[in-house]
Amino acid sequence: MIESERLIFRKIVRDDFAELCAILQDREVMYAWEHAFSDAEVREWIEENLDRYDNEGFSYFAAITKNTQELVGVIGPLQEMVEGVPYIGVAYILNRRFWGKGYALEGAKAAVQYAFAALQTEKVIAQIRPANLRSRQVAEKLGMEVAGEFTKQYHRKAMCHLLYVIERRKWRKMT
Repeated sequence: MIESERLIFRKIVRDDFAELCAILQDREVMYAWEHAFSDAEVREWIEENLDRYDNEGFSYFAAITKNTQELVGVIGPLQEMVEGVPYIGVAYILNRRFWGKGYALEGAKAAVQYAFAALQTEKVIAQIRPANLRSRQVAEKLGMEVAGEFTKQYHRKAMCHLLYVIERRKWRKMT
């Protein structure tokens, strides 16, 4: 699995339900989705990730602190579609208790490295709502740049997203 200085990453399991509820049911954490998840939606989200592991080999991973074994959030490479084009993306959702401590950047960096090294992709994207300044800062610190914007349908809503991109050759120069 993936590892960074302070985090280890493992596959999400059904027993993570309570800890994932603390993240996915927090309206402040989930503001970019414009809704917090219900218990049923958290269970469905877990099952979707388990299916992704089986079908794609990867998805969000549980990011666990090495020193306390706490679940900081979910971070990982994802198979994503943007306007019908498949990409490997990086995504991160952290428990609010761990915001501002550098875990998002550290974990996203490890996920991008995994995407280039293990998944052999030539570029990694991030789909980020324009108002999500914290996530945008993480992407920019990773060396990602805005390549455009697109509208994504989610829960019958049209939501504008920025498409951040970093290519393998730029990543190599930075690391």
